[in-house]
Amino acid sequence: MGREGYAPLFETKEAKGRIAYKMYAISVFMGVCMIWMYRATHVPEKGLRWAWFGMFGAEIWFVIDWIFSQSARWRPVYRSTFKERLSHRYEDELPGVDIFVCTADPTIEPPTLVINTVLSVMAYDYPQEKLSIYLSDDGGSDLTLYALLEASRFSKHWIPFCKKFKVEPRSPAVYFATTSEPHDTQRTKEWLSTKKLYEEMVNRIGTAVKLGRISGEIRAEHKGFTEWQSVVNSHNHQAIIQILIDGRDPDAVDAEGSTLPTLVYMAREKRPQHPHNFKAGALNALIRVSSVISNRPIILTVDCDMYSNNAESVRDALCFFMDEEKGREIAYVQFPQSFHNLSKNDIYGNSYKAINGMEFHGIDGYGGPIYVGTGCFFRRESLCGKKYSEEYKEEWKKGMEGRAKRNAMELEDRAKGLASCTCEENTQWGKEILRPWSIPFAYVTVAKHTYSLVEGLWLGDTVESWWNQQRIWLYRRTSAYFFADIDVALKLSGLAKSAFAITAKETDDEVAKRYEQEIMEFGSTSPMFTILATLAMLNLFCLIGAIKRVAMGDEMGDVEALMLQFVLCGVLVIINWPIYQGLFLRKDMGRLPTSVAFTSIGLAVLACLIPMH
Repeated sequence: MGREGYAPLFETKEAKGRIAYKMYAISVFMGVCMIWMYRATHVPEKGLRWAWFGMFGAEIWFVIDWIFSQSARWRPVYRSTFKERLSHRYEDELPGVDIFVCTADPTIEPPTLVINTVLSVMAYDYPQEKLSIYLSDDGGSDLTLYALLEASRFSKHWIPFCKKFKVEPRSPAVYFATTSEPHDTQRTKEWLSTKKLYEEMVNRIGTAVKLGRISGEIRAEHKGFTEWQSVVNSHNHQAIIQILIDGRDPDAVDAEGSTLPTLVYMAREKRPQHPHNFKAGALNALIRVSSVISNRPIILTVDCDMYSNNAESVRDALCFFMDEEKGREIAYVQFPQSFHNLSKNDIYGNSYKAINGMEFHGIDGYGGPIYVGTGCFFRRESLCGKKYSEEYKEEWKKGMEGRAKRNAMELEDRAKGLASCTCEENTQWGKEILRPWSIPFAYVTVAKHTYSLVEGLWLGDTVESWWNQQRIWLYRRTSAYFFADIDVALKLSGLAKSAFAITAKETDDEVAKRYEQEIMEFGSTSPMFTILATLAMLNLFCLIGAIKRVAMGDEMGDVEALMLQFVLCGVLVIINWPIYQGLFLRKDMGRLPTSVAFTSIGLAVLACLIPMH
């Protein structure tokens, strides 16, 4: 309870059973230290020294990555809120909230998708007069403004409908797609009426998008469309700001006469000679713009392809900000992203169950996880300082990886020796495999993956979805993360500027069908796919070469010391099966292009031909 009579608005509890986990982590670290000792004391004098040092470097990098990932599990904490206490003490003094929604391209991020996000946050279970929603349109599209104008009109019916029937989730597209018609006569009538209004709105927006322009009749409906008379293109235009709903206007009410939240459209100015810093620049502009329109003390950032799945999210966040003892220590409150329509076994590893269910809680034990880019409530003063303008003053009431040609006698002699029960004694095989040095390798590998599997199953994964996550973990670290490191290094050195790629938010029927069948989608000549395909082919060639040498009875020499790496290579070949399918077996449009196949095979062959010294 804290001080006498004080009832906190949230509580923090440490996870139980961490002693067993810490013992596990310490045992793995000891195993790693033994592996390092082995590497340092058993360096080959010739042959595969380059591979030996390469594996040593990979093991060092593995430990660095492992330490960081396991430290996030050392002290996980879990927090829960008491919204009833918040309502009891502060219902009449709840702070205002500015909600920022960012979009950048009306083709990749369709206007209908964007307004569903906007409508979901407009309908929060929160005093409407204390909500202000800002849409930042970095595409500078009049189609987006038109869609938002339509949303402002539909919100007059959607918001009271949500409140009356406690709708969840409050994205109309998701709600009507996942909820069947109710049986209650009165509710059915309103449900059908609201759904019809939504479908009519979507049809009007879809027609405008298909035509690629706004008709003269529609342009005459709102003065904001005249701004596009001087727009050159999406990268060269003046600033456009339109308040579509002014929450201070007594006439800005919904169908039942209740106040509507403020709704603002913003397309910040863009000129070719000035860098615009992508989404970060848009958020900076939103902070400045909102400070003169609503200046709410709490800010929520949301991506345009998201929607709120909890109408009380604002109240949950405020339980942290407004706690009398610990609230002033908190700068932002972040909600994990949840994804719907995932394939049965999450082929792309997008559920983030381990991240959301364990790692974020572990990092929270050290003071809180990093900002993941969306779904985060901030104190405005934590972003801007307590005094970022002359007028600013925070007030809660106003306003975050052949056999050799030997004869039969020779083969028989060799076979006899291998068939004896003592063949492993006093040999490299016996020393290396019955390998005490094999023990730390095997233990670290098995323990790490066993824990990961148990954790995944505990968090709701299937074995196959866990396996898919291991695959994606490898793919990301050898492609996307690799390019990200290069990009950051070039930017910091001043040799290049960062680029921002907008991901497509819609898929065609064939892509969707392949996803439902859990078939990986490639389809382009991305350098990242070339890297993945090259590594996959290199592992395949190495495995085939090693199997050939064993089958042909070649002298293996130091290769025997790399038996565990031989097994690892086989596992990597299994992991890369979707890539081999995309290179050689598939004929659909999602396969890897022929150019990637030729390039990756050529690079892998070249790597195999490098002489070993």
